[in-house]
Amino acid sequence: MVPCASPALLVAASAARSLRAPLRPGPRLLLLSRGCGGASQPSASWAWYEALSTSAPVAWMESSLVALQAASGLPWWAAVVAASALLRTGVTLPLAALQSRVLAKLENLKPEIHSLAKHLRYEVSVCAKQWSWSEKEARFHFKKNLKRIVSELYVRDNCHPLKATLLVWIQIPMWVFVSMALRNFSIGRAAADGFLIQEQLSTGGILWFPDLTVPDSTWILPITLGLLNLLIVEIFALRKTELSRLQRYGTNFFRGVSVLMIPIAATVPSAMALYWVSSSFMGLSHNLLLRSPAFRRLCHIPRTKSDSDTPYRDIAAGIYAKYFPK
Repeated sequence: MVPCASPALLVAASAARSLRAPLRPGPRLLLLSRGCGGASQPSASWAWYEALSTSAPVAWMESSLVALQAASGLPWWAAVVAASALLRTGVTLPLAALQSRVLAKLENLKPEIHSLAKHLRYEVSVCAKQWSWSEKEARFHFKKNLKRIVSELYVRDNCHPLKATLLVWIQIPMWVFVSMALRNFSIGRAAADGFLIQEQLSTGGILWFPDLTVPDSTWILPITLGLLNLLIVEIFALRKTELSRLQRYGTNFFRGVSVLMIPIAATVPSAMALYWVSSSFMGLSHNLLLRSPAFRRLCHIPRTKSDSDTPYRDIAAGIYAKYFPK
């Protein structure tokens, strides 16, 4: 599992592609999309998307973004960045700390589980001879009892692996809802004052993306997004502990998704691409923060065998050795 992974890495490409609706639709297109004036209804394949874009969580995100921008007086580009920072720091950082705490406890349990499994295997072999169990029966009893022992250890140390997945179940929906809200703003389909917000976004950008309702034609935001996500994946891959087969497959999968997100981000409004970049940047920052020994002590994350007293120096050395070999 990739701790505190960027949301852009955790969303299937099909869901991301559905965000690429035509920008600035004319009145006729809006009528068609809303099913007004006797126009044909959207196709069944888009029904789920229409329901999601008008759902209560997306409407709540729209209201929250408008309230944040109005209260702060920030231009829209800064409001998008601020919203990303607030959500990442206030919601996902505590969950990432919880995930790190659970993963650290699980890592510390491995030697004990290995020792208990070795002892259990001996006891099962004795019982197998005494009761004339077949090899299949002995294997069944070993697995059954080992599962019970491991479950008891999870309860004792309060570190069930499912708790480590809580970050994903919160982070992905939040990322999707904010992305949908920004898309609705960009095409004038917000629940309230849609066209007014769209007009504000069209002049609310900065630097090379002054219009937040159109894609970034320079590809600077999409490429930055891909590089940030790849850096998050590579930092995870540089851990001292050896990755399992599943983790290696997951790492390669997220590398592929990071690259795939580049052309996707180049086709969505700049407001969405800016949110994705700022969210990934905050995710990278939090990943690095969670490597700090002082911050880990502050979050009561147990020390493990793979911890380092100089994590940032180790990361820099690992990246240099991997990508700039002599």
